[in-house]
Amino acid sequence: MVAVKSDMTDVVVVGAGAAGAVFAALLAESGKRVTILESGPDRRLSDLYSSQIWARKLKWAEPHVPETSKDSLSFNFNAGRGTGGAAVHHFGVWPRLHENDFKERSQFGKGLDWPIEYADLRPWYDRVQADVGVAGDAEAEIWRPPGEPYPLPPVPRFAQGEMLARGFEKLGLRVAPVPVAILTQPYKGRPACIWDGWCDAGCPTGALANPLVHYLPRARRAGAELWNDCHVTRLLSDVRGRRVTGVEYHDADGQRHELRADVVVLCAFTVENVRILLNSRSGRGDRALANRNGLVGAYLMSHPAVVHSGLFERDTQNHLGISGGQIINQDHFEKSGDDEAFGSRQWIGGLALKPNDLLGIAMSRIDIIGSELEPFMQKAARRLAQIVSIVEDQPLRENRVELAGNKDAWGYPLAQIRYQTSPDGMRLWQQSAEEGLAILKAAGATEAWHGPKVAQHIMGGTIMGDDPRASVTDQWGRAHEVENLFIGGGGLFPTSSAVNSTFTIHALAMRSADYLVRNWSGIAG
Repeated sequence: MVAVKSDMTDVVVVGAGAAGAVFAALLAESGKRVTILESGPDRRLSDLYSSQIWARKLKWAEPHVPETSKDSLSFNFNAGRGTGGAAVHHFGVWPRLHENDFKERSQFGKGLDWPIEYADLRPWYDRVQADVGVAGDAEAEIWRPPGEPYPLPPVPRFAQGEMLARGFEKLGLRVAPVPVAILTQPYKGRPACIWDGWCDAGCPTGALANPLVHYLPRARRAGAELWNDCHVTRLLSDVRGRRVTGVEYHDADGQRHELRADVVVLCAFTVENVRILLNSRSGRGDRALANRNGLVGAYLMSHPAVVHSGLFERDTQNHLGISGGQIINQDHFEKSGDDEAFGSRQWIGGLALKPNDLLGIAMSRIDIIGSELEPFMQKAARRLAQIVSIVEDQPLRENRVELAGNKDAWGYPLAQIRYQTSPDGMRLWQQSAEEGLAILKAAGATEAWHGPKVAQHIMGGTIMGDDPRASVTDQWGRAHEVENLFIGGGGLFPTSSAVNSTFTIHALAMRSADYLVRNWSGIAG
């Protein structure tokens, strides 16, 4: 018999990533006792190294998640493990969702509707960008929805960005500085970026806004406790399954514990949130918690993406800048119900490159091997440029996270992914695959090619909505069926848009945390 350790706190936050850090900071600052349970190891800025091997370690997530269908969600590329989660290795590209992303079903007869509109989220975008420092040019970014100007000037444009911008402009496409949560000048005690392109490895200087540099320090200063190596296996609930009473977790030694709380905030990674819910029995154990409608795990989405590479006669200075790029184009963002391929797509150009690994120079031509690789690398190291297109995926109920047959060390089923890119997403991807070659040729590339379809970001699985029969949470991320359970992260998204998701994850979490603080007495009971 394993000894059970009993603890009590006001609120348990499961996961120390982007959403969990925001919830923890606001709740702790309101005077609540906050305990954050993180399954991975502790990470500080001093633990981060500018190394491609280290970057791979940040992406590795445990436990393994098999993908059983035709397409891959690139789980290990998108996931993360340890304090800060996937947001430690994110590139800091922070565009906002557009106004037409929120009511696609009502306006176009496609996708799903969010239970909120852009105006509901706008104040929280503004507040988050003021907190962490976002760089950009709101006037040049003509597609940007209404909001406060960026607090920092835009990223610099090096040779690669200038060359690529001319290619877009020759085709009648407009560009602006890419909006990024990376400091272009000192801000609130953090230093400016040095433009060495190591964002992918975690940014040890603190110039990139990740949970380690702002929200987790705020939470800790306000008294929140962060417990690492604590693997949450399931949520505990009352007999009716209407309220959670805490969580079960196992520590680094494999010991089982229960942490009781008035409120639980589930902010593990999108896939792990679903696994925890599906392993949590509701009430008397007849079904999974918060899953009366069978939608926990459903509507899984990604951003189908395509990376284009081009060789130039001139030095592109591709070693300078940031992993996320220098310029953005969103001319293809407007939606129409009559489009052959419904949805939005965007371009980002001028990515800082390294010799190899996931987005490296060598990986851009996996067909070149042996003695032919060195001549290519010699040329490409100074003359390669890249652009990437991110396109919208449609929410399909059959795309989902479900429980696998294999189990973790404590006997609980692991997660598996069943996913196939939506037909609209595939058509949008093909449009970008063709257009990207034309952009590079217009920019002066002597050779141009693109890679295979890849998945960037993972969304859905615990979608929000007004109708409890058709969604898992309400507009605040509060589970329809469980009064004191909140969910944070990209799993809430009913549609994917075509923009990087981390800024929106922060804004949603801050909006929900503020609601929880204001309504604490009625929710905590």
